[in-house]
Amino acid sequence: MMRTVLLTLAGIALLVFLCFDWRSNRHGVLNVLGSTSIQPFAEMLAQEFNGREPGFVVDVQGGGSTAGIQAAMNGVAEIGMCSRNLKQEEAALFRQFEIARDGLAIVVHRSNPIESLTRSQVRALFAGEITNWKEVGGDNREVRLITREEGSGTREAFQKLVMGSTRISRRALTQESNGAVSELVKHDPCAVGYMSLGLVGADLKALAIDGVAPTMDAAKSGRYPLIRPFLFVTRSDPSEKARAFIDFVLSAPAQDLLRREGLIPIR
Repeated sequence: MMRTVLLTLAGIALLVFLCFDWRSNRHGVLNVLGSTSIQPFAEMLAQEFNGREPGFVVDVQGGGSTAGIQAAMNGVAEIGMCSRNLKQEEAALFRQFEIARDGLAIVVHRSNPIESLTRSQVRALFAGEITNWKEVGGDNREVRLITREEGSGTREAFQKLVMGSTRISRRALTQESNGAVSELVKHDPCAVGYMSLGLVGADLKALAIDGVAPTMDAAKSGRYPLIRPFLFVTRSDPSEKARAFIDFVLSAPAQDLLRREGLIPIR
């Protein structure tokens, strides 16, 4: 009896899978998953692409850069999104397509009088060595650190570009998206965090680093020091669907959209 039930359930599961797979292929669904920094830009581009290609659906999901790489590896997504340089072992396994570059902004509350920090000061803050803003010329307030979760491309880029071999303090409050970091910092005069420069709104202050303001011109010229790539990755040569979307993202109109949204286009 149990064997019959199990076989029946297995048959139903197979039928559901086949139906889902048939519907996905029939309607041209392309799954894109990964970096929450790239996600809002990819969603914008997907909406534009879907409008140009009736019947073709690009479905964008977040989850972080590591999740995007794993999804591409396991076939859960045809395109993974990664907001950091690939590690050597990853680069050997994937095709990578740089779609834009992004500045990494150090952000504080609008009321914070600090305008600029050196990279060594930022490192000392996030290492927990500097615990009061007055130590870097600010108000007599405790520093509250906001960081990203392990596996985040933003965190890995920050670790590489700022922290080096120094660990981020365990006192730092961990958040799982740029939006969450933004919400905490904009409501806390003591807070400092880091996030995608392209997503910094008017309710936050992005600090100059080593005397260079985080502007588009400074980022494009290479004068602003905290720059990272935005990557699409595929496990092998892109499928026809994936290639169509990648080609669109690298096209002049899409690159211009990314520029207007605060990213550094690569074309």
